[in-house]
Amino acid sequence: MRAAVYPTSGDPADITVETVPDPDPDPGQAVVRVEACSVNHRDLWKLEGTRETAGEQFVGGADVAGVVERIEPDGAASSVEPGDRVLLCPLKTCGTCRYCREGPENYCAEYDSFDGGFAERCVADADRLIRLPEELGFVAASTLPVAYMTAWRMLERADVTAGDRVFVPGATGGVGVAAVQLAGIRGAETVGTSTSERKLDRLRELGCDHTIHTGDPEAMVDRVTEIGPVDATLNHLGGPFGRAGMEVLRRGGTQVVCGRTAGDTMEIDLWNTYWNHKDLLGSTLGTQPDLERVVGFLRTGALDAVVYDSYSLSEAARAFLDMSSREVFGNAVVTPNA
Repeated sequence: MRAAVYPTSGDPADITVETVPDPDPDPGQAVVRVEACSVNHRDLWKLEGTRETAGEQFVGGADVAGVVERIEPDGAASSVEPGDRVLLCPLKTCGTCRYCREGPENYCAEYDSFDGGFAERCVADADRLIRLPEELGFVAASTLPVAYMTAWRMLERADVTAGDRVFVPGATGGVGVAAVQLAGIRGAETVGTSTSERKLDRLRELGCDHTIHTGDPEAMVDRVTEIGPVDATLNHLGGPFGRAGMEVLRRGGTQVVCGRTAGDTMEIDLWNTYWNHKDLLGSTLGTQPDLERVVGFLRTGALDAVVYDSYSLSEAARAFLDMSSREVFGNAVVTPNA
């Protein structure tokens, strides 16, 4: 089969389409014909890190939507069958630790995330496949697992409810857009930032209540403070935006961090944090029920998936280049069998 293979250089321009072995499932696994797979920042990090690529043809991609071709039986009942349209929950967990038993499963000490979606076929655990309703397209569905599941879990962690004010710095990437949309579904007021006025126009169309045209954390603090105190900051950028996210919080507010696109470390004012009873929480992806919940929002029309563009497998390098150049609003999607 064909797949988009990561180069050891870490340069997205060097991604090549090559012939790789067909997937060989273990018992309890399914072979899925991949119809769509979104590109996320975690894919860029893995590409640029190149730690997985040494000595092998490494194929990334977590957000798989497609059709089950076959299932390798393991004696247990399966929730999906050959021919089913499915979406993959990209969690990889041990299944036996305290967090796998009692939840939430994304706390698992052996936690990892799936790779292999930028190919014509992939193999995945059958119990991680969610049936897709016929009315949902593969491209739209493929935007949900990483971006929307992550954003929903962050909103859950911050306990965002109707009437809350939510601040999303860098609100025009995959997780940022998802956070604005899902916060709106929960009845929250949203504040989003971007360095692109064009992207902010799109964000307003999606229902963002307040948009701020800046990439400067200090300017963000001033502008958000003018709007009013924030109940929750959803921060996928990290770096200097962490301090800004804490400063704008109301007394007792919560910042949830899920990424480090802008830097691996952050400084915070400790007096402001403890004196005002503010919380700083970490969050990674979500749970399979979280993903099922956002699939339901898409099915009922409460949520519109935001697709920047779709790319054939031979155009995978261009999809990564668009992501790395910050051209993308929402999600770029590779369609390996188009």
